[in-house]
Amino acid sequence: MAEMNEGTRNLLGLATGVLFGALLQRGGVARTRTKVGQQKGEEARVAKTMGTAVAVGALGHRWLHQRGLATDEPKPLNPVGLVGGAVLFGAGMALSGYCPGTAAAAAGSGRREGLWAMAGMLAAATAFVASYPRLKQALEAGSLGRVTAAKGTSARLATPPLNVKVRPREAAGQAMR
Repeated sequence: MAEMNEGTRNLLGLATGVLFGALLQRGGVARTRTKVGQQKGEEARVAKTMGTAVAVGALGHRWLHQRGLATDEPKPLNPVGLVGGAVLFGAGMALSGYCPGTAAAAAGSGRREGLWAMAGMLAAATAFVASYPRLKQALEAGSLGRVTAAKGTSARLATPPLNVKVRPREAAGQAMR
C-alpha cells in the first residue's frame, strides 16, 4: 500500500470532515427534529443522507484502493464489543438525539444541545480509552476473526449456508448457456 504523509492525511481528513458537516447542515440532518421524525417514520431525510454517504464513501474507497492508499482488510469480528458498542451508541443517541456526525455539525453551527452532546461523547470516549486496557480481554472474548461475505466466514463459523462465495457474473454466464 502506498504511503500518504501525515500532513496530507490530516488535511484530507479535515477537508472531508468539514464537507460532511456542511452537507449534514444543508440537508437538515443536524436537527434533532429530523431524527425524531425519522424514528417515527414521518421523515426519510436521514436514510437518504446515509445512503448517499455510503455510496460516496464506497466510490472514495475504490478510488483510494486503486491508488494503493486503502486496503480491503476487515477488522476482526468481536461480538461482545460490537453489541456493547451498539448499546452505548444507541443509549447516547436516545439521550441526546444526536449521533457523532450530527452532533459535531450541530455544535459547529452553535447549537447548545449539540455542544452538550459533543461534551458527553468526548467524556465517554475519554473514559473508554482510560479503561480499555482492563476491558480489552472481555471485549475480544468470542472473537470470530476476520469475517467477510465475499470470501466466506472464518473457520470457527464455517457451515455450508454461510460459507458461500457470491459471483454474479459467473452465475449469469452459466445461466445463458
